[in-house]
Amino acid sequence: MNDRAREAELIARAVSGDGDAFAELVQPFEAKVYNLACRMCGSREDAYDLAQEAFLKVYRALGRFKGDSSFSTWLYRVVSNTCLDQIRRTRRSRAVLSLDAPVDTEGGSLRREPADASFDPEDAALRAEVQREVRAVVLQLAPDHRLAIVLRDFEDFSYEEIADTLGWNPGTVKSRISRARAALRDRLVERELLPRPGVYSAKGVDA
Repeated sequence: MNDRAREAELIARAVSGDGDAFAELVQPFEAKVYNLACRMCGSREDAYDLAQEAFLKVYRALGRFKGDSSFSTWLYRVVSNTCLDQIRRTRRSRAVLSLDAPVDTEGGSLRREPADASFDPEDAALRAEVQREVRAVVLQLAPDHRLAIVLRDFEDFSYEEIADTLGWNPGTVKSRISRARAALRDRLVERELLPRPGVYSAKGVDA
């Protein structure tokens, strides 16, 4: 049985009430869903709650999944909308964002290449500060811009995958990512944290 046939079988079983089938269906996506939620909301605890909320929505709506897109695309669409809804509910109550929020780089796409192999405390401190500032700026972006740059530059989605997931046209995707990256660069320059070449680069800037 190929992967698509197995997925279809699991969906059918989950729709009929088989909880084990649903768990097997979503297990490959759990870590990526959590990371997406964490980067969108900036809080590990909130990310856990958002991920659980999104999976519950997927479970309840699974019977309406028609297979017009891949299951993963549909899943990430639900997760993305769940994150956007949460941001819109809470953005007015979060006037101040901490610059000391932890940076989750596992599976991320920020490349940091030291000039040489030796440990340089000054370079290490600079990279850590740049990462904190990157996280802070991302959390300050408009929700749609935040989601676009998180999916592209942290989760490594292609432009086409982002367009399919969010239902945006490719031009909108590119525009929002470009604006988000510009805001990031401006903030790093403003904070005098734009480092020398080799310390920081954003993957996919010219992609």
